[in-house]
Parts: sequence; structure tokens; C-alpha cells
Amino acid sequence: MPSLDPPVSPELPDPSAALVALQKRALSVLAALPPDALELGELFRAAGHELALVGGPVRDAFLGRSSADLDFTTSADPDQTQAILARWGDAHWDIGKEFGTIGARRFAGRRASLAQDVVVEVTTYRSDEYDPTSRKPQVAFGDSLEGDLSRRDFTVNSMAVRVPDLTFVDPFDGLTDLAAGVLRTPVDPRQSFDDDPLRMMRAARFAAQLGFAVDPAAREAIVEMADRIAIVSAERVRDELSKLLLSVQPRTGLEVLVDTGLAQHVLPELPALRLEIDEHHRHKDVYEHSLMVLDKAIALETGPDGAVPGPDLVLRLAALLHDIGKPRTRRFEEGGGVSFHHHEMVGAKLVAKRLKELRFDKATVQAVARLTELHLRFHGYGEGAWTDSAVRRYVTDAGPLLERLHRLTRSDCTTRNVRKAAQLSAAYDDLEQRIARLREQEELSSIRPDLDGTQIMAILDLPPGREVGEAYKYLLELRMERGPLGPDAAREELLSWWAARS
Repeated sequence: MPSLDPPVSPELPDPSAALVALQKRALSVLAALPPDALELGELFRAAGHELALVGGPVRDAFLGRSSADLDFTTSADPDQTQAILARWGDAHWDIGKEFGTIGARRFAGRRASLAQDVVVEVTTYRSDEYDPTSRKPQVAFGDSLEGDLSRRDFTVNSMAVRVPDLTFVDPFDGLTDLAAGVLRTPVDPRQSFDDDPLRMMRAARFAAQLGFAVDPAAREAIVEMADRIAIVSAERVRDELSKLLLSVQPRTGLEVLVDTGLAQHVLPELPALRLEIDEHHRHKDVYEHSLMVLDKAIALETGPDGAVPGPDLVLRLAALLHDIGKPRTRRFEEGGGVSFHHHEMVGAKLVAKRLKELRFDKATVQAVARLTELHLRFHGYGEGAWTDSAVRRYVTDAGPLLERLHRLTRSDCTTRNVRKAAQLSAAYDDLEQRIARLREQEELSSIRPDLDGTQIMAILDLPPGREVGEAYKYLLELRMERGPLGPDAAREELLSWWAARS
């Protein structure tokens, strides 16, 4: 395999130990590239075209990660690429053809040598630029690998490996930035962010995913150009925000969004949580509290077979946004106190509005809003015993969100008072134990009245209609209050209710 040594100019020091470690990792990962990928390089070369592995797969190779999904760039135009991939793959698609991208897949089941499917996307050398008045990027095809790399978001994603000969190409010293953990643009950051403003969001996302710092020049450009993100479609912003939140350490990326002013344009409710702290320190920093809740909620996610497999977007959104109603409801009380009455209800409406504007799907919007609305329900449990009826309502109101609500409520305790934190934790332990006991006795997850609609109509001699619904609701309330009654007792209660109503 050709050497992966980076180019060293006279003014640069010898490669650091970090660089050497990266090179060793990359050698092992690239040496394990599927032969099918190298075969694809041979096909492009035989047709007179260049092909190079590029972007995330190359970056991840240096970080010791491999992927079955491989991104390539080529000198071939989309029609030429499609013709080659049709011969190479078991399936291919042209859904991204207008942007120069053709995809293909080789199935492991058809080849004993493949442990898993090999998926490739091949994109013609290109650049994406925005018209100041348009939300859609304009695509222009390029004519060289180096030119294509210059138009990518960050130097750590501007490295390539030509195939099939595995020649390493790093015209912007991305390997050095990778070793240093820095996100730097391959060209002037103002030009880069002007060409595609979404790259500013990607800076925050990669900071969260990789734990890298944003280069000072790039950070300064984001501060100056943050308002340009407004021309990017809500769907693309949503996708970047979701990737950020699903990363290993989303706090890092969220801090980039807030500190640079980007959040003011894409999620303004987040910086609004930075409530000024008065001289009496009558309330804690809600912004910092929300980030702490997010960190704690992530720690409570489970493995694939657990109740809330991580990373869980709904739980993370709810943890981050559960208190966004506080700025609207803050009141300074006599005697120096601060109140946020009904902030959970106000917050639920704000959450739904913002997530709809970001084009999140209906189920996600409803789930995050509901968790926001319910996150205070537990408070007060430790001060006075809840009846079994209250516990039933808690479970029923949470419905399929109960396990997430458990984790959100526990995470919402960020007090530094060790005694108070222990009391809250013990109280919630007790609530969960009571839920478990009642669940064993009553099938809490599917509470229904003791009589169904058909039985109600037969007992009261009623046709389908509003009165049957009212009777059903009465029996459901009775079931909540008193637990299972059995059909005979429920019939007597129904007849008494009907007689009194008549």
C-alpha cells in the first residue's frame, strides 16, 4: 500500500505522535476495505475516469472506524457513473442524480466473500452554492478532485483516498487538523459558509459528534453570518439538529449554537433560557439546568433491549426543551421569590410550535410536547401520599411515554443539596414500585371500564350515541378511582348513575 505520510512543508514540525497514531489506524482500516470497493475503482479507471473515497469514511478510517456505506467522488458525469454502477451492483438508484449522486448496493447473500452488504454513493466532482434569495443549493459540477475537496465543509472531511491504488490526497492538511481535534474550513470560512450556510450547523454537529473545537476564524465567521442560516430549508436544519442531539456529547454542539448566535435563528427558545441572574440569586440558570438535565437523561438511556434504547431523540428533545415556558411565566414575588406558574403548559405549546416549524414528524411533536406538559406531575408526591387513583392517572396520562417520563423526571432533579436529591430519588423509587405493584394487579397499561360500549347499550337499552359515550366515561372515572369493580358491581353503579341522571 502506498505511504499515508502527510505532506510536510519546511515551516511545519515533524508529524506528532497523534499523527503517527492516526496513520497506523488508517492503514489497518483502509487495508480492510472490501475488495468490491477496489474493484469499483478498477471499473472507473478502465472507463477513463477517476474515483476516490472521500469525506466521512476517510476521516473515520483515521479514527479507527470502518463503515459498510462508502462515499466516493468521481470525474465521471452522472450518466457515466450510473452505467458503471449498474454493472457493478446488485441494485442501484438515481434518486440524487440532479445533485450528481448515484447509489448502488452489493448484497452479502449473493457473495460468500461479503460479511455484510456494501453500499456506495458516487458523486460527480461538484460545488454547492446558494442564491441569496433561494433555499435550495445550486449544483455545479467540477473538473478535479482537489477542486471538489476545496468545496467541502471542513478540512477533516476534505481528505480522499484514490482507488484502486489507495493514494492519499490531503491538499488542505486535514490530517493535522484531525490530530489536533480542530474544525477548520478548507477555504476562507466566510466564502465556505456563504456557499452553503448549513455548514455553520455542521460545525456544531461535528463538535458534538467528534468532540472537536471550532477553529477561531470559523467561529468568528459564524458569529458574523449566523443570520444567513435563514435561507436554508427547515428540513435540512432539522436533520442537522437531530444528528447533533443524537451524538455522543450534544452539549458541546448546543453550546456552539448558542455561543455563536446560531441558536437564535434555529432554536431561539434555547438561548432565551439564559435568564439574567439578579443580585439576590433568586433562581438558577435555566439554560445550564436544561443542559444538565439533557446530560442526565442521556445517562439513563438503555441498551437495545432496554425500556428506552439510546440514543432516543424524543427523550433528548424533551430534556432540552422541558423548561422553555419559564421565560414567559417568570414572576418575581414579594419576599424575594421567583415563580414560574404553569410553565409546563406554556412550554408544551411552545415546544409543539417550534418542532412543527422545524418540520419534525407529528408523532415526535406530540410526544415531546406531552412529556413537557407532564414533567412536573411528580412534584409533590413525596410531600403527601398519592392515592392509587392518582398513580393510575399518572400511568394512563403518560401512556407509552411512561418510561421516558420516568427518566425525564429523575433527570430534572439537578439540585446540589445532597439531602434533597436523595429524598426526591427515594420518592420516585417509591412511585415506580407502586406502579409495578398496581400493574401486576390491574394491567395498568390498558385500563378500561369494567363494561364496554356494547354491554352499556344492552344494560341501558340505548342505541349508539352521545349518552353511551357519557356512560363509558363515567365508568372509566370510576375505574380510575376505585380500581377493578367486576361486571356485576359495575352494572349496579351504571344503573344508579343512569337513574340519578334521568
